[in-house]
Amino acid sequence: MKLVVVGAAGRMGQTLIRIIHATEGATLHAAVARPGSPFVGKDAGEVAGLGPIGVPITDDPLAAFLHAEGVIDFTTPAASVSFAGLAAQARIVHIIGTTGCSEEDEAKFKAAARHARIVKSGNMGLGINLLSVIVEQAARALSPADWDIEVLEMHHKHKVDAPSGTALMLGQAAAKGRGIDLDDHSVRSRDGHTGARAAGTIGFATLRGGAVIGEHSVIFAGEGETLTFSHRAGDRSLWARGAVQAALWARDKKPGHYSMLDVLGLS
Repeated sequence: MKLVVVGAAGRMGQTLIRIIHATEGATLHAAVARPGSPFVGKDAGEVAGLGPIGVPITDDPLAAFLHAEGVIDFTTPAASVSFAGLAAQARIVHIIGTTGCSEEDEAKFKAAARHARIVKSGNMGLGINLLSVIVEQAARALSPADWDIEVLEMHHKHKVDAPSGTALMLGQAAAKGRGIDLDDHSVRSRDGHTGARAAGTIGFATLRGGAVIGEHSVIFAGEGETLTFSHRAGDRSLWARGAVQAALWARDKKPGHYSMLDVLGLS
């Protein structure tokens, strides 16, 4: 499957290039960096530490998408919206791991999915998606009158959005289990004299520092007992492997908006 990596010069882009190169049934068709990037014109394999592979990095996504079968995208919300439009025009697969997207962005992705096969997730890893299913089941089983839910996450100091897309995905799973709307029941920050914790809310705590790749815990706190579900990412390759797996899965699907739960058969 001929795949394009956008954001190819970044840490995640380089990881994707290495994973695609090592994956049977996938090949790097093109690599795209932002206009003005010092990596434009350089060999994508050399940038990713593989040695020359004959794919120069370009700043022209329109040309890169030509004759491609899919694009893998861990960039920024604005860039991902633009790439979704191009993927829809080209009728190809678009894998989106970008986080921090607005409701308006999400609406544009769904519109693009009328022509593209879009797989979008706050986390492309198998483990975290399995965790979201477990969290949903636990939230359904444990009464909000007796059990409080807190989502704790930590990432490296360079991450720009908070809470993380994965934390929000886990919060959505908990809200779904309880049959409530997350936006109406989430607590994103606490400071000063906050008063007692409101029953039925889902709290988020965000930590940033160092080079932490990603750590997430969902805590169910009851009277006399605490239940904690956790996931720790050891390196970025787990997201890259999941994204490539999603692309291969979506290759023969009808246009539509899918999630990693669909890819993994967990939806």
